[in-house]
Amino acid sequence: MYSSKILFAIITLVLGITTSSPAWAKKDLPAVNDEGLELVKDYGLATVYADPSADLSIYKRVWLQDVTVTFKKNWQREQNRSYPFKVQTRDMERIQKDIAKLFREVFTKELLDGGYELAEAAGDDVLNVKPAIVDLDVIAPDIQRSTNSYSYSESAGEMTLELELYDSVTGDKIAMATDRKRDYRKGYLERRTRVNNRGDARRMMSPWAKALRTALDEANPG
Repeated sequence: MYSSKILFAIITLVLGITTSSPAWAKKDLPAVNDEGLELVKDYGLATVYADPSADLSIYKRVWLQDVTVTFKKNWQREQNRSYPFKVQTRDMERIQKDIAKLFREVFTKELLDGGYELAEAAGDDVLNVKPAIVDLDVIAPDIQRSTNSYSYSESAGEMTLELELYDSVTGDKIAMATDRKRDYRKGYLERRTRVNNRGDARRMMSPWAKALRTALDEANPG
């Protein structure tokens, strides 16, 4: 049986993560994964596995690890087939750094606004959060080589979050969640710049940060 606090927290996490996410096909998932974590509930969008004996209420501080960012398979090749500005390795590295920096900004602000202290080392009351963004697909990256040329698209693209929660002292995995966010198609072409690509990326990340904060809030009422 799940403790009431961890169950409510993880369900809140799932519901928070799935807000505004697109429906996408998933394979049948095992009730228990290879690490012994149990599938909480399949809402058709996010996937969450958790340790049924864990309790988030003991954690008052968060050790947020740097997010790793990887592109969708063959993203550079597909871009260079149709995009007028050839994407180079340095462009991809710049985008990865920008996404990682933005991710930390969004999560740090949300956690601090919620009254949570950020830790930089393990501790009895420290939750270790390890995030990764995978399958990043920026439809029209702003890598212009000429000030007279611009790129346009209906959508900024999509990204998938893989989030793992650990006890910082024991290293035991408490929960893991996966969710994909896709920027909705506006129905018209919009000029893409670093500014609005960043704004759309922030909008996709914000529900994830709010979900983590809400899960901690529900586990630590009052």
